[in-house]
Amino acid sequence: MARALELARRGLYSTHPNPRVGCVIVADGECIGEGYHIRAGGPHAEIHALNAAGERAKGATAYVTLEPCSHHGKTPPCADALVAAGVSRVVAAMKDPNPLVAGEGLKRLQAAGIQTESGLMQDQAEQINPGFIKRMTQGLPWVRIKMAMSLDGRTAMASGESRWITGEAARRDVQFLRARSEALLTGSGTVLADDPSMNVRLTADELGIDGPVLQPLRVVLDSQLRTSVTAKMMGLEGKTLIVSHTAKTANKASLEQAGAEILELPGDDDRVDLRALMKELAQREVNEIHVEAGARLCGTLLAQNLVDELVIYMAGHLMGDEGRGLFKLPGLESMADRRPVRISDIRAVGEDWRITACPLQQESY
Repeated sequence: MARALELARRGLYSTHPNPRVGCVIVADGECIGEGYHIRAGGPHAEIHALNAAGERAKGATAYVTLEPCSHHGKTPPCADALVAAGVSRVVAAMKDPNPLVAGEGLKRLQAAGIQTESGLMQDQAEQINPGFIKRMTQGLPWVRIKMAMSLDGRTAMASGESRWITGEAARRDVQFLRARSEALLTGSGTVLADDPSMNVRLTADELGIDGPVLQPLRVVLDSQLRTSVTAKMMGLEGKTLIVSHTAKTANKASLEQAGAEILELPGDDDRVDLRALMKELAQREVNEIHVEAGARLCGTLLAQNLVDELVIYMAGHLMGDEGRGLFKLPGLESMADRRPVRISDIRAVGEDWRITACPLQQESY
């Protein structure tokens, strides 16, 4: 199963909106076939492994990181393929959270006389597909905020100057976070101030994939449609979605002509309803959202309990007490008001440090 999980991770940048899945087939203590889901619309992990195993799959054990599918999508059910191949046992790391499967794949195998088990290395399997699991179980995407700060917690000088807080290695590391996401989210303030590209700049070779690099959907929160038609992202590969509180502005037609899609969502105080946006993106099969935005938007996402993960790069320098902070979180006036997070990982990236943490939802503390 550990090998199957390793294979599943190879699909980290290429399978969305499908889950990343790996499969290993074993007979007489020997691996006779293995595979992973490479790209949506292509064969699933089990099919690649069965093709590699051939006739030797009969009577073998299949280890798969996610319950074999039982429904017809773009490809036939993997459960049927395993039955046809004559495997005697299937071990799944976890059941499929997709309501179309949800245990039905294992039931189909059991009905054919195949021994089934699930739960082996489940925690590790869940970590590979956090967005797919959340979208299937809650109807919301996994939201990851990335920020860069100095040792004293500043994201920019008082003037707004912020290039570059971290070194080249950390900035390259961020590209891998972008590449695993279906959508990149920012605010109009960031677009107007920095004119970011909001794209993946790694090659297929650097990502270790075959085929084209999938560019995430660029999502700009822009209540008054202030984004310029000459913004850098408008001329880049990939789609741009501009989310507005009101689309009744003169700039709407110009932005659409430049290639952007305009989505109007209701909200309060001339602000977009962020939870409604998350539901909309989930309906568009967005599993993971990568957020690179200012303190106001990031703070609002945190305050509304919409953030699942924080990835903060910390650089070894000081920017002073007049610099800008990470999050705008009004109302935190006493120690009892603090927003706790659980740090899961700290590691060096070049000369900087990457801190990964999970915000604890209010009901959890």
